[in-house]
Amino acid sequence: MIALIGTRSALYVTSHLFSNHWALSAMNRLVPEDIEAYAQAHSMLESDLCRALREETQRRMAAPQMLVGPLEGAFLKMLTQLAQATSVLEIGMFTGYSALCFAEALPPEGTVLTCEVDEESAALARLYFARSPIGKKIDIRMGRAIDTMRNLKGPFDLIFIDADKINYVNYYRRALDLLSPHGLILIDNVLWDGAVLKQPAPDEKTAAIQELNRVVSGDPRVTAVLVTVRDGILVIRPQSRMPIV
Repeated sequence: MIALIGTRSALYVTSHLFSNHWALSAMNRLVPEDIEAYAQAHSMLESDLCRALREETQRRMAAPQMLVGPLEGAFLKMLTQLAQATSVLEIGMFTGYSALCFAEALPPEGTVLTCEVDEESAALARLYFARSPIGKKIDIRMGRAIDTMRNLKGPFDLIFIDADKINYVNYYRRALDLLSPHGLILIDNVLWDGAVLKQPAPDEKTAAIQELNRVVSGDPRVTAVLVTVRDGILVIRPQSRMPIV
């Protein structure tokens, strides 16, 4: 059952109550709240474990909007399944919500290698990974992601980038080296609350995201689509090679 009450409402999906406002409370809302709620209600359900982690992230963390949330989590799961991925590399774990989404979507032998620099966020993630057998699929690497990536060999079937924006182009370039031939790269926050439309860029982070979007759209090695889910996600795959006749 779905019940909407007012304009800043609580949304019921089956028996679970959650606030759809929290996730974008620190962002400019690019998609109207009622549309986001409708899309979420008609997408795959959030697991109980992900819901519990999301709610504790809301209570404990200073910036809970960094968590991808149920709708984007469902989108990540769907792409993982469509790519038939068995190995995922995540750049930027936060409290582990997206890592859990990937782990839930992977086959039993699948693995998620996730990078994080903040110990407080990682500590909360570890608590929830330990609550389910799927948590055993997840390997946390602490430290600067760019350093971790330099020492990885790959290939990975899916790479999700959601970390410091200044390094987005560097992450993208290294991700191409680590990607399997039929893999996907997903990059989050590429609309940056709509600030990507501003010229000149108001700050370094906005400029870095604008540069990433230019680099990807002009890269002949890949094809990409920028999807207006939440704060914008770039979905990138290697360009298919035409057979030589």
